[in-house]
Amino acid sequence: MTITINESLRAYIDPLTEDEYAALERSLLAEGCRDALVLWNDLLVDGHNRYSICEKHGIPFNTVQNKTFQSMDDVHLWMIDNHLGRRSVSDFQRGVLALRKKEILSARSAQEEEQQASAKPAEADAGTQAAAKPPLTRESLARAARVSSATLGQIEKIRKTAAPELVDAVKAGVISINAAAAVATLPGEKQV
Repeated sequence: MTITINESLRAYIDPLTEDEYAALERSLLAEGCRDALVLWNDLLVDGHNRYSICEKHGIPFNTVQNKTFQSMDDVHLWMIDNHLGRRSVSDFQRGVLALRKKEILSARSAQEEEQQASAKPAEADAGTQAAAKPPLTRESLARAARVSSATLGQIEKIRKTAAPELVDAVKAGVISINAAAAVATLPGEKQV
């Protein structure tokens, strides 16, 4: 079986820390690979760390095909939802994932609206508008990420204006989300 690794897909979710990777390696060596790797055709979607450890040590593993994916956006949304459900994901990481989900769904919604507008006459059909999906709100995204709406707003500010060193510090837990959002309002050189 051929398994293809897409590096941008592998990097889409924050990598494990050295300690987390070592713990996963110990677990796989002791118990084997209990969870199947998720593939989309031959593309590895979930299980990059398990795959590399299994290959390194000759540990057998199973795979499962996800046949629901139609596009790379579907893959990204699945990865986001999968990671939002994990306990080990920090508040900052969950917020970042929720904001990525918002970007994908907003772009998808805009594309659908554009396609509907070009396919239908100029007059709007009230019944079609009533059946439209509810808008994505900060509150619904925050709920999905299990953070407050205010925290999600702070994470959005950090993503947009923070220096890379500040983002790394909040990811590492050296600085709180609240403090990082305040520091992110400073000029770039002062943030560092």
